[in-house]
Amino acid sequence: MASHIVGYPRMGPKRELKFALESFWDGKSTAEDLKKVAADLRSSIWKQMSDAGIKYIPSNTFSCYDQVLDTTALLGAVPPRYNWTGGEIGFDTYFSMARGNASVPAMEMTKWFDTNYHFIVPELGPEVKFSYASHKAVDEYKEAKALGVDTVPVLVGPVSYLLLSKPAKGVDKTFSLLSLLDKILPVYKEVIADLKAAGASWIQFDEPTLVLDLDSHKLKAFSDAYAELESSLSGLNVLIETYFADVPAEAYKTLTSLKGVTGYGFDLVRGTKTLELIKGDFPKGKYLFAGLVDGRNIWANDLAASVSTLEELTALVGKDHLVVSTSCSLLHTAVDLVNETKLDNEIKSWLAFAAQKIVEVNALAKALAGQKDEAFFASNAQAHASRKSSPRVTNEAVQKAAAALKGSDHRRATNVSARLDAQQKKLNLPILPTTTIGSFPQTVELRRVRREYKANKISEEEYVKAIKEEISKVVKLQEELDIDVLVHGEPERNDMVEYFGEQLSGFAFTVNGWVQSYGSRCVKPPIIYGDVSRPKAMTVFWSTMAQSMTARPMKGMLTGPVTILNWSFVRVDQPRFETCYQIALAIKDEVEDLEKAGINVIQIDEAALREGLPLRKSEHAFYLDWSVHSFRITNCGVQDTTQIHTHMCYSNFNDIIQSIIDMDADVITIENSRSDEKLLSVFREGVKYGAGIGPGVYDIHSPRIPSTEEIADRINKMLAVLETNILWVNPDCGLKTRKYAEVNPALKNMVAAAKLLRTQLASAN
Repeated sequence: MASHIVGYPRMGPKRELKFALESFWDGKSTAEDLKKVAADLRSSIWKQMSDAGIKYIPSNTFSCYDQVLDTTALLGAVPPRYNWTGGEIGFDTYFSMARGNASVPAMEMTKWFDTNYHFIVPELGPEVKFSYASHKAVDEYKEAKALGVDTVPVLVGPVSYLLLSKPAKGVDKTFSLLSLLDKILPVYKEVIADLKAAGASWIQFDEPTLVLDLDSHKLKAFSDAYAELESSLSGLNVLIETYFADVPAEAYKTLTSLKGVTGYGFDLVRGTKTLELIKGDFPKGKYLFAGLVDGRNIWANDLAASVSTLEELTALVGKDHLVVSTSCSLLHTAVDLVNETKLDNEIKSWLAFAAQKIVEVNALAKALAGQKDEAFFASNAQAHASRKSSPRVTNEAVQKAAAALKGSDHRRATNVSARLDAQQKKLNLPILPTTTIGSFPQTVELRRVRREYKANKISEEEYVKAIKEEISKVVKLQEELDIDVLVHGEPERNDMVEYFGEQLSGFAFTVNGWVQSYGSRCVKPPIIYGDVSRPKAMTVFWSTMAQSMTARPMKGMLTGPVTILNWSFVRVDQPRFETCYQIALAIKDEVEDLEKAGINVIQIDEAALREGLPLRKSEHAFYLDWSVHSFRITNCGVQDTTQIHTHMCYSNFNDIIQSIIDMDADVITIENSRSDEKLLSVFREGVKYGAGIGPGVYDIHSPRIPSTEEIADRINKMLAVLETNILWVNPDCGLKTRKYAEVNPALKNMVAAAKLLRTQLASAN
């Protein structure tokens, strides 16, 4: 009975890769140092799986930035602006594509399906000359082999690679990316030949786009691609891996009739409907890789339930052809529960991180082979029973309040244009008002203060004094820069979700439960294990302190319910929307307390609203309905003169613009600069938007400092499609990951650009 892992986190149990990358980028360590850290992490991951008894161990899922970017390097598909001249792609070119450099911007980054991981989007066109330019896949296979581990090399499949790409700048938007299939397959053939020569017996192609709504033209590309690769793949076992949702019936038909394929991997956690298809028809003699251990959450597997599913599947495909697997790569979960020293034992018993999931996969495989570890299964059953009956999980009052929401629509009484007029009378802002998104740079000193306070090394009084000084500095700086609507800079916050979760009941927190978001950036999602409520005010103290330091409007800063939900590990014992409504009620209490305390502008960030969108069109309406409703619940009770802002991050908004309008915020700021004005095309197409809007005028994810002219040019592009009286000027995201040496000149240029345009508009009038 065999076991398989789709992929594994790269960062390391204590974020070793993050620190090695940042040290290398800062010029404090060499490429050799970085390679050594990476090699050590890889060998410990392979050893861990090998020791746990996993049969199919993946290689080439490790990455120094992103697996799609690794594929772009493999194919030599480097955009011309990086001046790559051929040869093996090194760190220089690789990290320039990922992060930009002094002279050229980075490639676009976007969500990996509906996860909180981001990948670097390939930029392709008819002119691209593909060549085998990175031997990483075969190098890592050999590296593992030298350590005595025979792995399954993993490649992003050719069709998914193209479907996840975009036409490069200057290439017609209607260009068919799939027309490049014939050009990339020769490179795939070279890689396959190399892997075969190195001794690989299995190869895994990740083709997750098969779970999307694909038309017949796209499905045919899969049949064509694998027919073309068939002779190259002969003599190898080939696994096609899918994940994140069930595979639609048509795609399932295409997938199971692909040429030269030995096995199919399915996500049976989020793709329960696929089970019906497998029962209906599974090709004889093929391997079924059953993804029953959740790669996207931290709950312990229900082993008894998994075994009964596996027994059902055994009857269909036979014991010899069934492999127990994870639902997707474990990249999307935390690394190792062993490093959690602060969680209490009850909650800990309910959890499994990546390292524990490997053990679960193996335990299931052994149970199926008749070697069930009775003690392991018994303690698992006990943990599930304790979670069901724990009084920490249920709060009657919260359940009642959330149930009572169902009847109302929760809209503000007045329409948005009337509210904006009332707010303008009170706030008296210039046209093209400037603001920032919320956070200011988090200096080493600031992090030290928070850490020492958490460790009880400094008193509450000393802590408050230090944070107050920092807020005062940030307020002064914004006044000097002449920004119109200020923020307090969030020096007291570690993370926009964790900060609130720590003050809400029903949440638990890890010390090392980090998950990669992009590059070296990791997030530490809270764990929502029970009913959520707000015992006391969370931000009023700091916001009122900040407002008392200035005559200008000071924004209250909250994270919205949908983002708190989507950026947490969420309980699976009730529907997600019920948990979301509970969080919305807690945030509503906070909004109303801020308003009472004299805060007239309140921002409720919904950075992650778009990323929770289900992968299938048929499920969009339901999700958008409850998520937008949750946002409205938070602020439906405020006065017309209170201005509600929201902020949204990286996303394609074009398909959900109606829902964004339906959120009924007074002002929305949107990450826009890396997605190349795609957002503005919505308004060009005639969508009427009457609320305030601030599409980001510069990219804070890059250290580059944009000039006044460049920002003015951006604002002008926006003015071509948006009314002057609703446009705001702001960076596209919070500034906490930047340094003051970058932030000060960038904001100075941003304000200068806004003033320049005000002058031009005034003289034009």
